[in-house]
Amino acid sequence: MIGKLEGKVAIVTGAGRGIGRAVALKLASEGARVVVNDLDAEPAQQVVEEIRAAGGSAVPFPMSITAPGFAEGFVKTALDKFGALDIIVNNAGYTWDNVVQKMSDEQWDAIIDCHLKAPFQVLRAAQPYFREVSKAEADAGKEVFRKVVNISSVSGTQGNAGQINYAAAKAGVIGMTKTMAKEWGRMKVNVNCVAFGFIETRLTQPTTDEKTVNVEGREVKVGVHPDRIAQAMRDIPLGRPGTAEEAAGSIYMFCIPESNYVTGQTLICGGGRGGF
Repeated sequence: MIGKLEGKVAIVTGAGRGIGRAVALKLASEGARVVVNDLDAEPAQQVVEEIRAAGGSAVPFPMSITAPGFAEGFVKTALDKFGALDIIVNNAGYTWDNVVQKMSDEQWDAIIDCHLKAPFQVLRAAQPYFREVSKAEADAGKEVFRKVVNISSVSGTQGNAGQINYAAAKAGVIGMTKTMAKEWGRMKVNVNCVAFGFIETRLTQPTTDEKTVNVEGREVKVGVHPDRIAQAMRDIPLGRPGTAEEAAGSIYMFCIPESNYVTGQTLICGGGRGGF
């Protein structure tokens, strides 16, 4: 059976781990050729090898999404290696939390740059290609749809104490999505958004210790206290966190032909939390 994304080319940021990894594997399993981005080279290469071992096609693009020239290089890699670009998933991100009176400008800027500025730059870099191919297809009487899926959060749809930077960035992603859907509709580009609730990743694992990961030279706290997790479970109608694979499934729905007449929308993937 031919996959729903056979012949398509996808680029996915933050695809070396967690949700991004699950997205890259899912898209590849349906026939897409994938450019796998991650901040670190090793996890990006591992995902590429997983895809290739399963019979798919992928190349790595290890680089920080906030580095100068990232967006242009990311798009160029898809065009140079695979000759096309059909799907963009702006997934990469992390949290660096604090209450407003304790949050530094560095914390604010880092999260806004990662979650809002970097996706904007990727979309801007892709626009010339989308414009060129859509014009050629229109002239030939063809209607070909391309897909953008931006990632938001229930923190962006309803706010979250201690996350003014992250909530602001993720709310901005929704506004960006709605705007790009209006600008790019004429080019047959569907631009949609998935807002995640509690998804199990390395950033949300239960811990009572002060665990951190290094993000571009910054030690950023990861993990969630078990008491907070228990409270979150009481607020989720389905009674549990989502898996990375379930999160990837919600993104996948916006990448397939069945969503060709859906654009400018935000889908909440949260087990019912934040969605009613």
